[in-house]
Amino acid sequence: MKRSARALAATLTLISGAGLAHAEEIASVNTNFRFTGSDRVTVEAYDDPLVEGVTCYVSRARTGGVKGTLGIAEDPTEASIACRQVGPIKIAQPLKQKTDVFSAGMSFIFKTLHVVRIVDAKRNTLVYMTYSDRVATGSPKNSVTAVPVPAGTTIPVK
Repeated sequence: MKRSARALAATLTLISGAGLAHAEEIASVNTNFRFTGSDRVTVEAYDDPLVEGVTCYVSRARTGGVKGTLGIAEDPTEASIACRQVGPIKIAQPLKQKTDVFSAGMSFIFKTLHVVRIVDAKRNTLVYMTYSDRVATGSPKNSVTAVPVPAGTTIPVK
């Protein structure tokens, strides 16, 4: 029974992660010491896979201890996001008006952190929002940031 649950979780992770950005941990700080592994806040960088020149930095709490080390702890819902232009912006293909750019598990199987890209065509701006959800209930806690696209570069929308 436990094997099939792990296989299902791995399959869902592979399916849900297809075509999404991948995290690069930049740094972390310990917030609560534990002998079995401290709680911490991590800062991760995500390059937008369809918008070259934009990187999002997400800070989020990670649970330590035995459960955190084994990957079965539920991380807190709090997260913050800041996206910046880090190079010339090049948009590879028309973008959906709203789409997930990244998602990561915050518990063994039921809780997920999302980064969503929203196109504000009127202002020629890319808006990024982070939030978490659960199979049964989500959280209204969220954070938002925006990257204005330089004049002369129009955001193609599907």
